[in-house]
Amino acid sequence: MTTSLDIQGHRGCRGLRPENTIPAFIRAIDIGVTTLELDVVVNKHHDVIISHEPFFNHEISTGPNNELIDTSNEKDFNMFPMTMQEIQQFDVGKKPHERFPNQKKVAAIKPTLDEMVKQVELYVFENEYPLPLYNIEIKRNKKHDGIFHPEMTVFADVVCNKVVELGIDERSTIQCFDVETLQYVHKKYPELKLVYLIQNTLPFEKNISNLGFQPFVYSPYFKLVTEDLVNYCRKNNIKLIPWTVNSESDIISMIDIGVDGIISDYPDRVVELSQSKRG
Repeated sequence: MTTSLDIQGHRGCRGLRPENTIPAFIRAIDIGVTTLELDVVVNKHHDVIISHEPFFNHEISTGPNNELIDTSNEKDFNMFPMTMQEIQQFDVGKKPHERFPNQKKVAAIKPTLDEMVKQVELYVFENEYPLPLYNIEIKRNKKHDGIFHPEMTVFADVVCNKVVELGIDERSTIQCFDVETLQYVHKKYPELKLVYLIQNTLPFEKNISNLGFQPFVYSPYFKLVTEDLVNYCRKNNIKLIPWTVNSESDIISMIDIGVDGIISDYPDRVVELSQSKRG
């Protein structure tokens, strides 16, 4: 078991508050997470927007004047051509979430990375909490270049430069599933710590070979974690932080196998279980 577990609140704490919203990040801080995990997209005006999709997902979104968003039209609400003023007319906190029935509903908008970091940093200062870490996913899909987000180099530059501008670069990791994005950031911003997100079933040695360098963190879907992977990461000084681990039995399994951190929609469970393990 690791002596210091990096507890990451997935999209803030999606099981408890609306995902990727300031209420979710503040609640995660109160719970005691080490790291705030989040996703970012970029519009054509180069605003860095905290959002898992580059459009308004029907599961969480309500349009201006209570406009209905469903599976048939959600991609019509593409944020790439929108201004932040237009984007923040949509609510993403009040709609009941079928997959997270215990999620407390609050009015919320999609914040910019600037807005979230400034509010969180002020909150931790006022409450004398330790400064959080940030795990920021660049949501690049090559097929969406120029349609739902800028082309890759612009997308990566806008996000990385914003992280540096906000002064959180030493407390941040940049994560991505997209190898091309990670390779570009590794070359242009060698000072930034990178996380390789994995959902494929290729051997981990093959994934590292395809990437072309050792990432700071190897972050697979939790069911892909094996003792061989744990041993490989330890031997090569790569942190192993799986996603998204929600049930108590799975959380305990990941702690017992010796991962370095856990990304969870329910970071409160991870805090409680990791404390009981230490106790």
